Amino acid sequence: MNIILIGMPASGKTTVAGVFAARGKKVYDTDAEIVNKYGEISAIFENFGEGYFRELETETVRALSGLDGVVIATGGGCVLRAENVRLLKSKGKIIYLKTRPETLLRRVGAGSGRPLLSGDAEGKLFRLYAERAPVYEVAADFTVETDGLSPEKIADKITEILR
Repeated sequence: MNIILIGMPASGKTTVAGVFAARGKKVYDTDAEIVNKYGEISAIFENFGEGYFRELETETVRALSGLDGVVIATGGGCVLRAENVRLLKSKGKIIYLKTRPETLLRRVGAGSGRPLLSGDAEGKLFRLYAERAPVYEVAADFTVETDGLSPEKIADKITEILR
């Protein structure tokens, strides 16, 4: 069974996956996989648009969902596609790292390096949160509220939930 981490940008998906890696789990990050294969995400958005990026994301999810016993940290918009949710659930449990928008805003700052937050990071982040939070809730098998918890405590909670 795979552990799939979903949530808003800056919710800690990659960091929590790193804790699992330190504990001996094989970890994959969909965004890192895309960068390794196709180049920087901001350049993909700029040159080809979000739709093309989402196609690359689905292709990556298709490949990773065939694995077993791994942790997959997804990009913030990954579960917006029903196909991705179906693929990820086929061999795993989806964990929503629920983080308050105010916490996310502190973490992203001006949103540099995050194409969907460039410009008005605060306004865009709050809009994204309003749009995506309900989607995360529906896609998730379990939700972990992350505010005030260290990445290690979050990983502990996930491990406990999945026992």
